[in-house]
Amino acid sequence: MRFPPAFLDEIRDRVPISSVIGQRVAWDRRKTNASRGDFWACCPFHGEKSPSFHCEDKKGRYHCFGCSVSGDHFKFLTELDGMSFPEAVEKIADMAGVPMPVRDAQEERREQERASLTDVMEMATAFFQERLQGPEGAKARAYLRDRGLTPATQQSFRLGYAPDSRNALKEHLAAKGVPKADIEACGLVRHGDDIPVSYDWFRDRIMFPIPDSRGKIIAFGGRALAPDALAKYMNSPDTELFHKGNVLYNFARARKALAKGGTVIAVEGYMDVIALAQAGFENAVAPLGTALTENQLELLWRMAPEPMLCFDGDKAGLKAAWRAADLALPSVQAGRSARFALLPEGKDPDDLVKAEGPDAFRAVLADARPLVDLLWMRETAGGVFDTPERRAELGKTLRELTSRIRDESTRFHYQQEMREREKSFFGSQRDARQGRQDWKPGQGKAVAPGGQFAKPGGGRMAITESLGQSALVKRGSEGMSMREATIIVALVNHPALIDENFAHVEFLDLANSDLQRLHAAILDAMAHDMANDRHAVVATIERAGCAEIWERAVGLIRRARQWPALETAALDDARDALNQALHLQRSARTLHKELKQAEAALEADPSDENFRHLIEIQAQFQDVQATEALIEGFGVSSGRAGRA
Repeated sequence: MRFPPAFLDEIRDRVPISSVIGQRVAWDRRKTNASRGDFWACCPFHGEKSPSFHCEDKKGRYHCFGCSVSGDHFKFLTELDGMSFPEAVEKIADMAGVPMPVRDAQEERREQERASLTDVMEMATAFFQERLQGPEGAKARAYLRDRGLTPATQQSFRLGYAPDSRNALKEHLAAKGVPKADIEACGLVRHGDDIPVSYDWFRDRIMFPIPDSRGKIIAFGGRALAPDALAKYMNSPDTELFHKGNVLYNFARARKALAKGGTVIAVEGYMDVIALAQAGFENAVAPLGTALTENQLELLWRMAPEPMLCFDGDKAGLKAAWRAADLALPSVQAGRSARFALLPEGKDPDDLVKAEGPDAFRAVLADARPLVDLLWMRETAGGVFDTPERRAELGKTLRELTSRIRDESTRFHYQQEMREREKSFFGSQRDARQGRQDWKPGQGKAVAPGGQFAKPGGGRMAITESLGQSALVKRGSEGMSMREATIIVALVNHPALIDENFAHVEFLDLANSDLQRLHAAILDAMAHDMANDRHAVVATIERAGCAEIWERAVGLIRRARQWPALETAALDDARDALNQALHLQRSARTLHKELKQAEAALEADPSDENFRHLIEIQAQFQDVQATEALIEGFGVSSGRAGRA
């Protein structure tokens, strides 16, 4: 009987190989590390006194360094116990709790047909590769060269080019004797009752072959070269070989790379995977142009217990992360979760490693957060919890979230974690009463324990952990706002930004009096046409008697590792940091003024309407800060936190 490869993969993945071999050997206690799935024993295939037989659950393989035998679950049973292959499969399936497939003559015939279809896909792959290297592939080669992909990388991923022709691939395959029905079954042409003459599915596109778990090509992705193409990226249609939601790009190669250690990294697209592989991250995969599916998540968990899900650091990326978190939550359990990494806003992995190198991407991965952090941040960021009812609503939401977890033990620990976070977040009733006693209209916001803003009635506005630690929001011990210090230091260190932002710089509204003096020195340098050179601006600051303030501001920036504002940062990085800080500053200062007006109105007339208006302004203030801090909470904007 022929067993479907997917069935064999499933039962192998479900049963640790140590469980099979452990029935026949005694593990050596000194060399074995069971928690890592690393086992040693005396070899059962030849007599020995010291353990040289090794098996590793992650790889699902065994090897003896004495007699050189090696293999997987099935080979161990067939060679040591003399079982036939079907008997070995039946034993492993029984251990996995998976029923054996029923012998189906029709299914076996379909399997043979699929095998012939993979041969056609291999022929198509070779055709596209040849066209990439030919005269008609010049434009595609130039594009790949501009994207920084070396010829070796292109060859490794078998990249190709589909000519701008309706019949090039169809005629090539037909000339080699491939039946029309097979070409259509592979999804290589558009056909149907409403199409009189079939034509090539991919035209004038860079081609990305999509392998299955065994490395066989089952589909293609195509990147359009024409700027007016209807779809920039396009995949093969679903076929007998290919179902988009069940496949991860680069799955087979990444799984092999995991044997060296680490975890699997899920990114957005083909180019991200290939660029990361070229930069040394061979363990990256990608869904095929859509949001991560449940089946794709299962594939990730087959590869690693805690895959790394990588998203863009903008609002769209955050939303995609929330969706992935909701998808993963019901299935988490011991040894089965996920971590979430957010990229710098406006950059994908390809951009990042090209501009900043592999270390920048490693920094992004180092800042990754566990699933529980992501859920907590989503439910509390920018929220206003000024009444018992709203605080109760947060508790209800968190309980509903954790109730989705199917595994009882994991669900219990998530519920316990969320209760502890709530308790820490809101503080004790004594703290709440103290907040009510301390606050008086006109005094602004009282700061409650834990860094949360206390408001009338003891309510608190949600400040996430990342917001509380955000360098752009918190204040230094010197009383300077980190946000304001970032603006001033970036302008002085990169004078080109002064001219670029003249209107904003001239009327910059700063709260800190010391930074106001530095701002005045910058304006003085501008007035004397000396603001185009850093040394001239610093000299103006020193003449104004502000050298100590300047050193203090720079020291604050260095300690907070806000390196984009420093002299050593590239101008583009400094520009990004300045624009972000200026945007936050303008929003925060406007809302701060409105907040003062609302407090004064409430003091003069303590009506419900004035109180609600005050709460609304505070909520807007929090939203501005929380959005920035959420993104920053995953690392400084270009992902190189701490480099300076």
